[in-house]
Amino acid sequence: MKSIKHVLAVLVAIGLSSFMMAGACDDAAESLCGPCGSVANGDATITGNAEVDGIFKAVGTLKAATGSIRGDFDARVRAMAMEVFGIAKAELEGQGTIDVVGMIEAKFEADIMANIEGGLKINYQPPKCEADVNVAVSAQAQCEAKVDASCSAEVECTGGELSFECEGSCEGSCDVGCTMPSCTITVEPGEANCSGTCQGSCVVEMDASLECSGKCEGECDGHCSAMVENASGQAECAGSCDGECNGECVVEGSAAAECSGECRGECKLKGPDAKAECSEKELGCSGSCEGRCSGSCEGTVSAPKCEGHAECSADASADCKAQASAQASASLKCSPPSLSIDFNFAAGADAAANAEAKAAFMAKLEKFKVHMVAILQAQAQLRALVDTDYASEMGIKCPVVAITASIEALVKKVASGDFEIKAPGLFVCAGDALGESKTILSGLAGDVDVTMKGQARLYVMLFGE
Repeated sequence: MKSIKHVLAVLVAIGLSSFMMAGACDDAAESLCGPCGSVANGDATITGNAEVDGIFKAVGTLKAATGSIRGDFDARVRAMAMEVFGIAKAELEGQGTIDVVGMIEAKFEADIMANIEGGLKINYQPPKCEADVNVAVSAQAQCEAKVDASCSAEVECTGGELSFECEGSCEGSCDVGCTMPSCTITVEPGEANCSGTCQGSCVVEMDASLECSGKCEGECDGHCSAMVENASGQAECAGSCDGECNGECVVEGSAAAECSGECRGECKLKGPDAKAECSEKELGCSGSCEGRCSGSCEGTVSAPKCEGHAECSADASADCKAQASAQASASLKCSPPSLSIDFNFAAGADAAANAEAKAAFMAKLEKFKVHMVAILQAQAQLRALVDTDYASEMGIKCPVVAITASIEALVKKVASGDFEIKAPGLFVCAGDALGESKTILSGLAGDVDVTMKGQARLYVMLFGE
């Protein structure tokens, strides 16, 4: 959290006076001064200067991203408690997030660790996080196109469809942002195969023509790394097999993404297939208007692929690059980790001798793994967003560092007088927006503290470190 403390020191040292004085309303501009936009709400135009508004947009994006992770984690641990460990919803009412994490830890020991011996054997590849390059390119091009009259921008788009029928009118300018529809469906053992990307385990019925590269469940014509006793009292394989596998082959982690068998976990769909499988409320577009709008619009959308560039003066490019870097870092994405879990049943455990108990235990472990993959992915993203050292280890720039640098450079430029104000009637809002940014960043460490502690405890629960 060093970077969050640093940005506060920077803001206090340079003060808000430069921005407030530069944007003060004079008599000529007084009539143009109205309600200021909100950083927290992600308003696209606050000061009328693209290189400044881009920085405030990065702060709003960072707040929205951390808030989303916090909300998702709280919902995720409650879902894990109920779906994996059978804790009743009534028991969770009134419990804080850390309290629910404690309940999960207790059930993990009682329901999983008590049934195995030798501990869990985990193969784990952590998530990889990176700034959103598309956001950087778009923010740079849009800023440079607005910041200087001498700028020229070219954008070429291929594919995509946007068709709307509207009733009503809009006086002003509107923009609508749409993404390719996507959704995630939880797939239980025994359900239909996944037509998208399988995140979890892929189960394939084996025959002599296939080779099992995962865990063999059945007879192994060779050496098996883990043996269990089936319902008939006979030993069967439940681990890796170096010979021919007669039964089911369970492929886990990233290898299960391209699944030609039964998917256990989460099936991710994108594009036209998603609309067929998901409810309409999970799809759609979002946008904003500057002006007065009335009426409604209905239509369909698919995302085009766009590439663009802009040419401007050196000063304009430098200012735009700073806000583009801040926006890209605040919009960073992390890939799902690869997680596979192997184990040996403890002697005398119900799951080792009873086929029904074994199936229930395996289903419980599959659901647990799906939830943990999502939690570990979100943990990496949150740490990369707010932890300077962690972001540095991953080879990316922490967004708070990028935001701090861009704010510091712009405030100094305004104070030097080498800054052209595009909209005097709006620039008065710069002081308020800078103050709001300071409040957001100063509260960030406290806002994410509970979530980061809960994520860390679940990490230790699984990995023991």
